[in-house]
Amino acid sequence: MAIVAGALLALAGCSNADPTGTATPSDETTTGDVGTTTVVVGSFAFPESEILGEIYAQALADAGFDVETRFNIGPRQQTIPALQDGSINLMPEYNGNLLAYYDPEYTERTTEEVDGALADAVAVDGLQVLDSAPAEDKDAYVVTQAFADANGLVTIGDLSKVVPFTLGANPQFAELGYGVPGLKDTYGVGVNPGDVTFLPIEDFGGPDTVKALVDDDVQVADIYTTSPALKAENLVVLEDPEALISSQNIVPLLAEEIYSDELAAVLNGISAVLTTDDLISLRDRVEGDEKASAAQAATDWLTDKGLIG
Repeated sequence: MAIVAGALLALAGCSNADPTGTATPSDETTTGDVGTTTVVVGSFAFPESEILGEIYAQALADAGFDVETRFNIGPRQQTIPALQDGSINLMPEYNGNLLAYYDPEYTERTTEEVDGALADAVAVDGLQVLDSAPAEDKDAYVVTQAFADANGLVTIGDLSKVVPFTLGANPQFAELGYGVPGLKDTYGVGVNPGDVTFLPIEDFGGPDTVKALVDDDVQVADIYTTSPALKAENLVVLEDPEALISSQNIVPLLAEEIYSDELAAVLNGISAVLTTDDLISLRDRVEGDEKASAAQAATDWLTDKGLIG
């Protein structure tokens, strides 16, 4: 989930699923009365993105737009060209990773900084972004509640209290700017040899990483902020006051030709109320024991928020 080109295939969004897997597009059409251009909503090839795509599509259909969905497309190397050629014209995106697609060396970190740079970046392709949501799906330094309580851990910088420790994360984390090098440069954690032992775990914050943390094979792990395991296993996301990790807010990305004030009002209304806790709950319903469909989870969330009637 990073800025570097080598990680971009894993960065279609923050998920344990493989965003580069074979696409299985679906087409669903809902007729409406607003505008003359059909809104075609795409998604990356992992559950969270499909849920967000369903939320956008169902809210727009309820508002009277003509809507189609073409989900499970793949990474940005496929979704951006699809937006350019009109195969789709709306995508749920992640502001930091989207900016990284256009500018791998970007230095913006806060939501406001990233959104400001992003508007200009996507305009070169005839695209635009609307309001970003408070909801984020991004890398995080995570510890167990017991470990945090025992050592007074609140922020990433507090990890200096518990050196030496073992950090578990995907292999790229050892090299990334917000990984092991950033931990040292930004927070001064791991300055001395042996302070931080790195344990590569291949599942990008998935079950193996969670198990290693819960079993105390590692004391700190990189786990994404919408992982249902955060609640299920009573884990703590350490605060990042120095913005080591860039914002990854959910943001609508659309082709300029479909913009209207009515469309923007619907999508900005979604962004205004979508939280990280909502994403955790939605993912848990779809990926957990319930195995709800993305469509049903989206319908229930929109109804609960009063966004569809």
